[in-house]
Amino acid sequence: MESIIEQLINGLRSGSIYALIALGYTMVYGIAKMINFAHGDIIMVGAYTLYVATAGLNIPVIPAVLLTIVVCAVLGIIIEKVAYKPLRKAPALAVLITAIGMSFLLQSIALLIFNANPITFESIIKLKSVKIGGVTISGVTIVTLAVTLICMVALTLFITKTKAGSAMRAVSEDRAAAELMGVNVNKTISMTFAIGSALAAVAGIMFVCQYQSIKPTLGALPGIKAFVAAVLGGIGSVPGAMLGGMLLGIIESVSKAYISTELADAIVFGVLVLVLLVKPSGLLGKNRIEKV
Repeated sequence: MESIIEQLINGLRSGSIYALIALGYTMVYGIAKMINFAHGDIIMVGAYTLYVATAGLNIPVIPAVLLTIVVCAVLGIIIEKVAYKPLRKAPALAVLITAIGMSFLLQSIALLIFNANPITFESIIKLKSVKIGGVTISGVTIVTLAVTLICMVALTLFITKTKAGSAMRAVSEDRAAAELMGVNVNKTISMTFAIGSALAAVAGIMFVCQYQSIKPTLGALPGIKAFVAAVLGGIGSVPGAMLGGMLLGIIESVSKAYISTELADAIVFGVLVLVLLVKPSGLLGKNRIEKV
């Protein structure tokens, strides 16, 4: 029983990271109707930024974390302005090719600067493990779950309670009508990329604190899994991204522990296929009728 609980907790820890990344995917798709496949590499940029800030510049932890979030948010805005804004009315294939190209560009820049050798990173989370009954919960797990919960609550309140959040919801529903009502669509979309990238930065910080290693391809697999989580929960749905990330983490953790480490990823993708066969819009997604 204790082993199962530990695996569920580990799954929630990984799922929290996937959920934070998936929120970026689902927000960008919900508002700009684009899939930002370079989003996973923002995690990598965040990890390297934190490393340079703490190990290279000796900046204290909290300012280094804030700097990492700001750098990734600004990078998100730049990517939107340079790569995606000119393609808003372009075919989906052109957007996909651009996204993949941007992903390779970020990885290549990191490769040129830091080379391919993994860098060992000492976790900035110094909280000690806590033992409850026979279950040991690491400090990284506690902080990851707490930070994810805070981010999700803050994002939900921002979207539902603020004027900027109302603008985001309006653009998501009908971009043309929102523009007629005085909403600055360009600013709203840029803000969406910035928020999504900031959440990816937080996910990157949690990720490297957990695995304590950084390399240029660090964000590739977590980015793909987070996209799966967004689709699983219902892409375009913020609660769906949260649910999809948590479920994905739990399925992955339990599969590795009780079935096979090698087959864990295949099982995750298999569950996605089954869910989409039963409910193509995802668990919390809504079927929309497009007028022609």
